[in-house]
Amino acid sequence: MEEVDINILEEKKEKILGFISSDEYKPMKINDIMLFMEVPIEDRDMFFSIVENLIKEGKVVLTKRGKLMLPEDLNIVYGTYLSTSRGFGFVVVDNDSEEKKDIFISEKDTNGANHKDRVLCEIKPNTSGKRQEGVIVKVLERGYKFIVGTFEQSKNFGFVIPDEKRIYKDIFIPKKYTMGAVSGHKVVVEIIKQAEQDKKPEGKITEILGHINEPGVDILSIIKQFELPTDFDDLVYKQIEDIPLEVLEEEKKDRLDLRNIQTVTIDGEDAKDLDDAITIEKLENGNYSLGVHIADVTHYVKEGTPLDREAIKRGTSVYLVDRVIPMLPHKLSNGICSLNAGVDRLALSCIMEIDNNGQVCSHKIEKTIINVDKRMSYTIVNDILINENSQFIEDNKEFLNMFFTMQELRDILFNKRIKRGAIEFDFKEAKIILGEDRKPKDIKLYERNIATSIIEEFMLVANETVAEHYFWLEFPFVYRSHQEPDLERVEEMSEFISKFGYRLKGSNIHPKAFQKILLKARGTKEEMIINRVILRSFKQARYTPKNEGHFGLGAKYYCHFTSPIRRYPDLQIHRIIKEDIDGKLSQKRILNLNKKMPDICLKCSNRERVAEEAERETNLVKKVEYMQDKIGQIFDGVISGVTSWGIYVELPNTVEGMVNVKAIEDDYYYYDEKNMQYFGEKTGKIYTLGQSVKVELIATNMYERTIDFKFVLE
Repeated sequence: MEEVDINILEEKKEKILGFISSDEYKPMKINDIMLFMEVPIEDRDMFFSIVENLIKEGKVVLTKRGKLMLPEDLNIVYGTYLSTSRGFGFVVVDNDSEEKKDIFISEKDTNGANHKDRVLCEIKPNTSGKRQEGVIVKVLERGYKFIVGTFEQSKNFGFVIPDEKRIYKDIFIPKKYTMGAVSGHKVVVEIIKQAEQDKKPEGKITEILGHINEPGVDILSIIKQFELPTDFDDLVYKQIEDIPLEVLEEEKKDRLDLRNIQTVTIDGEDAKDLDDAITIEKLENGNYSLGVHIADVTHYVKEGTPLDREAIKRGTSVYLVDRVIPMLPHKLSNGICSLNAGVDRLALSCIMEIDNNGQVCSHKIEKTIINVDKRMSYTIVNDILINENSQFIEDNKEFLNMFFTMQELRDILFNKRIKRGAIEFDFKEAKIILGEDRKPKDIKLYERNIATSIIEEFMLVANETVAEHYFWLEFPFVYRSHQEPDLERVEEMSEFISKFGYRLKGSNIHPKAFQKILLKARGTKEEMIINRVILRSFKQARYTPKNEGHFGLGAKYYCHFTSPIRRYPDLQIHRIIKEDIDGKLSQKRILNLNKKMPDICLKCSNRERVAEEAERETNLVKKVEYMQDKIGQIFDGVISGVTSWGIYVELPNTVEGMVNVKAIEDDYYYYDEKNMQYFGEKTGKIYTLGQSVKVELIATNMYERTIDFKFVLE
């Protein structure tokens, strides 16, 4: 009944919006529209409720004269306001078509909007030809219901410094609302009065998380800051009570049985949710048969159940420094859904025949039953492949042929991707090692090796194959799309890298052109800078209901098929694939899925962004903590950023800190914005991007999450 009600509401909503969007429509008041559309008396409350939602969603605007109009007819757009720590910000428009750029909002035009608020923005006439500017006319929905920060105590009141630096105003806390917090407490604040002109916002403390120096409080603060759900509700736990710990005999029926084929998983040593397994064979015709077998999560996560609703709400698993916040409960993610060795598991398999040029000659996508013969780690497989005297050879004799066949196919697939222009960024990634006291004791760089590359290539080819298969079937689907960058941003990037002697050849934007620059920069002192600048010129990849190709991978068709334990888009397309295999994709079901896909894609893209921000923030906090006891030590580094307020320096272990230009003692330095450098007035000395420098650590600040260096002058 609930599903029917939702569908009826959606139909009526579309009907009202369709009426207001029609060419014949003239701005009318709500009551007049109701009379014109002949809404029955008993449906009038529902009508008002739907109109209220349309206004809240920004799809229609109620004018000062009480008439309903489309936002675009008033030169108004709907989007999310993203603030900066310096007061100004940008509105990211929901309609992300090419002609809609982010809109600049000066501090005086924010109209009380805070970071991440949903807003209506009026676009100002653009007479300068420069970036589009706007003024926020209405805040539709607050981005933050609660704000996390550090409490500072005064005699008769307190204030909270938000952890999110883009909320640039401190929050005033009247004494009666402090909950007894003292200076240094991490707290959660509810805003009870928004900021007005020069006045700070006012709030009340709803929760004290602990003192900033207590173990675990830093990560807990980030979990609260990003509103990450840590527990599953009782309905979810009740549902998973009935899920068995082993695959039942009746569940193995009507599946392709692959249990007699040699199968392995290859993951990191500490991985617990194993969602992909591999089979491989060299065929008599010289081709390769590659099977990518993915955990059949949707067998246990049925659509519309509490488990499914919780999974889409989370969107993804979040990997923080000291914990994983899973999309699914551990009973599934580490248990029945994990492709553990020696037990039967349900899978969805993409089995491909691939020739010596890397072309997929044929493929089939099947529901399968598998039994993994051995769990392998990247470290062990890599050692076997590069070291003929590896200590791991004896224990894995029966798998050696398999691993070397994997390497052969990996080389073919990798070379094919590079030939077509796939872009390979070479960024350093750090793993922060914590001690028993949860304090960081080391920062190590992740090492990419031949084994990680094998799995990466196999997942990529499976993702492309599945995406192309369902593109041609024209079924509803979730694609992983990456559009080509805007010409304007590419021109800015091209001008910048030319200072290092790099040229972007040709007027056509093609991934191969970027690839050539990255290859040329490899091994140079400016490699990191060139990688970063090119990446910043790119758009973000996102989930879309239409196939838009993947620019960075040089792929015409792409999706995420291989990680349904930790990503909802993968789980969603598994559901569609299985319904296709079982012949259950009726026209009614296709229509229903087509309506749902845009919303699912948007939610998943948004949750991915939140997870990335939270992961980045926990890494930053732990890096600051790691550097706390190293005051006075000298480090080699590279200038990674040049701004009007300081010079950023990155150390080999990825820790980044800032040098305040005013603190450079040997000269007065001018900022050259165009060339992204500082030069000394008397000495002519230059500090520029990519330059190797020596720095001394002079301060760390856990409140501000900052690291301060000064240059060691030679």
